[in-house]
Amino acid sequence: MSLTPIYLGLGSNIERERNLTAGLKALGGFLQDIRCSPVFESLPVGIKSGNFFNFVVAARADLSLHELDRRLKEIEADNGRYAPGRKGLPLDIDVLLYGDRVGNFDGLVLPRPEVLKNAFVLWPLALLAPEVRHPGENRTFAELWENAAIEQALWPASFSWGGVELTPPDLIQAFPRLSL
Repeated sequence: MSLTPIYLGLGSNIERERNLTAGLKALGGFLQDIRCSPVFESLPVGIKSGNFFNFVVAARADLSLHELDRRLKEIEADNGRYAPGRKGLPLDIDVLLYGDRVGNFDGLVLPRPEVLKNAFVLWPLALLAPEVRHPGENRTFAELWENAAIEQALWPASFSWGGVELTPPDLIQAFPRLSL
């Protein structure tokens, strides 16, 4: 099977650094050419919980969409996503784009609708892949972010993976943490 470009959204609001690092380590076991966007902290959307860390991963996979989704669910489970009595969301990994596929694939809608609805997905995508076109909108992620009218509170957050700071300090300085 040839390598397919993919984009994944990762998020956590419980032991955020530990769970996201574990997720990245697991992804490194079967994805190639992993690149990460800056990490953003955001207020929760749709649930009552602590703040989230979210970011986007670009990679290439030699897996079918179904197999990729299955492996992501295993990683989530290994990190407590489906544990009985869990509070919050230890690790969430969503397929945002799989190549240029558009449509409903056995219940998995691509591109994932949240790309256009949530700033914590669109802003990282615009920074990581500004020239990539959204397959359903035929506009780049930079254009979509520039024209987005999404009302969500989020700000860049410091986060290291493999000894590399994912969020540039100048981005953190340009958009300081909200005073809540």
